[in-house]
Amino acid sequence: MFNMQGIMKQAQMMQKKMEEAQEKLSQTEVVGESGAGMVKITMSGKSVVKKVEIDKSLIVPEDAEMLEDLIVAACNDAQSKAEKMMNEGLKNVTGGINIPGLKLPF
Repeated sequence: MFNMQGIMKQAQMMQKKMEEAQEKLSQTEVVGESGAGMVKITMSGKSVVKKVEIDKSLIVPEDAEMLEDLIVAACNDAQSKAEKMMNEGLKNVTGGINIPGLKLPF
């Protein structure tokens, strides 16, 4: 038998869990690294860069291009970690069920 109230209640519970997951993501941080940890990027779970740390030995004007490449690599590493964390959070909200087209809204 079709239970519309039950479905609506489940949808509301899932929406609340999604909101909680979003809040948790915004408060969680990941650190991406490159150059054996000489460049570190701290990013929120929502992919907002919070901090950049550069080992002082890398700050050489003649090697600016290398430093720029390391910063990009560290950002990409942090982005990858944030995305993995977001996907894990989504799995927890949906109970591991793959719902096509469902993504955290951000």
